[in-house]
Amino acid sequence: MAIITNTSDVGEAIKSARKNQNMTQEQLAAVAGVGVRFVRELEQGKESCHIGKAITVLNMLGLNLTLKGDE
Repeated sequence: MAIITNTSDVGEAIKSARKNQNMTQEQLAAVAGVGVRFVRELEQGKESCHIGKAITVLNMLGLNLTLKGDE
């Protein structure tokens, strides 16, 4: 499990999962119902990407987002 501390980490996780599944950015955008530009910006770690769309892309790749508080 990867520790995500910033938007660049999210982008790298998405890009890695996409490539492991032999998908292009265009293919991922199509199955996730988002634009190719959004996928590109998400993979680049753009901070202003919409969290809802980002979660949709993560889910399409079989990735889960888990929040954990300091205990």
